[in-house]
Amino acid sequence: VQLQASGGGLVQDGGSLRLSCEASGYKFTLDYWAIGWFRQAPGKEREGISCISSNDGATYYADSVKGRFTISRDNAKNTVYLQMNSLKPEDTAVYYCAGKSGASLTGRGGDYDYWGQGTLVTVSS
Repeated sequence: VQLQASGGGLVQDGGSLRLSCEASGYKFTLDYWAIGWFRQAPGKEREGISCISSNDGATYYADSVKGRFTISRDNAKNTVYLQMNSLKPEDTAVYYCAGKSGASLTGRGGDYDYWGQGTLVTVSS
């Protein structure tokens, strides 16, 4: 299984970005899985911010992003998206997507088996 995250960049305070996580090796329409988004800012611990499950599209959001970020999936494209609106400077971090077998929702990095490379999001004030 391979995960490819993309879509990071530089945006101003209050702006928006959409991150993509393209997966290969998962049969999105057949297998039970969950894809999560994590971020790590310099000097801070990794934070699980959102995840989505395969069977019913259930979602999880950390309080820090609830109401501003939206996770979604496109099974035909084997891709999970993270729409980030109302971005703040404190959202600046390297963002990672990760995958796990089983559709249970979790923001714990240790529960995930596969990780993509990070994509940097920088929010300027």
